[in-house]
Amino acid sequence: MEAITFPNGPISMAGHLHLPTGFDPQGSYAALVVVHPGGGVKEQTAGLYARRMAEQGFVTLSFDASHQGESGGEPHFLEDPSARVEDVRASVDHLQTLDYVDAERIGVLGICAGGAYGVNATMTDHRIKAVTMVSGLNIGTAYRQGWFGSDPDAAAVPTLEAAARQRTAEAKGAETAYIPYVPWELDDTTPRDMVEAHDYYLTPRAQHPNAQNKKLFARSISRIFAFDAFHLAEDLLTQPILMVAGSEAGSLWHSTGLHARVRGPKKLVVVEGGTHMDFYDVPKYVERAVAEATPFFREHLAAEGDRG
Repeated sequence: MEAITFPNGPISMAGHLHLPTGFDPQGSYAALVVVHPGGGVKEQTAGLYARRMAEQGFVTLSFDASHQGESGGEPHFLEDPSARVEDVRASVDHLQTLDYVDAERIGVLGICAGGAYGVNATMTDHRIKAVTMVSGLNIGTAYRQGWFGSDPDAAAVPTLEAAARQRTAEAKGAETAYIPYVPWELDDTTPRDMVEAHDYYLTPRAQHPNAQNKKLFARSISRIFAFDAFHLAEDLLTQPILMVAGSEAGSLWHSTGLHARVRGPKKLVVVEGGTHMDFYDVPKYVERAVAEATPFFREHLAAEGDRG
């Protein structure tokens, strides 16, 4: 693994480049951009998948989102979906500058919100030839409709009103307000997936100093609530897609809903017993996702002479 930086317009992106075992700098490799969840950093689940897929023969690039982790961009801790999608495109830019990467054999693997960001980037950047979404979460839809998708979009209005008031207050000199990605405090009403997210991000299980469990309140909320990663997926997502999710995940509806909409090559794998967070680092579930993603990418990122 090599720590690198690469440009994303005026922002310097921090990444980890993973090379396959037996790497030959004179070779020509398929490559994957690995996109971390909202609130995560490259050292967590994205790095785990990047390492595992490099072991399968792919050049992989995991990175910190702009405005987050070790990457540049101010204000820091901002979750801007449009910027997150542009991060994926900038990662493709960088991979295409590497002599040992075949520019026609680049795919994306994303986890949670990173999976949906990867899908959106794939829809609008056809340099990406295939995409895998693991425990996918369409962040805008999830914030508007709730973790289980049971709320109407209009339920978002009070939160947007509060965000507007906070932004006005900050414009007049108030201190910046932050809200967490996952709850600091748990009670009997906390969804199981959020209890497990608390355990992942806020305990030694995967806690990292660059993932501080916060985002700018007024600045992020208005961007997130207006975003729909799957808008126009029926027409724009023509590249093959693999979706892997757990049968017990409260977020499963994001994957099943997208699968129903996609008209192009698609595969949905629902793993019995799996929760949303199981696919972050639980070996049984990570290995299942890797076992599905490996042949998928080998088929759809095959060299020209190897395609059937």
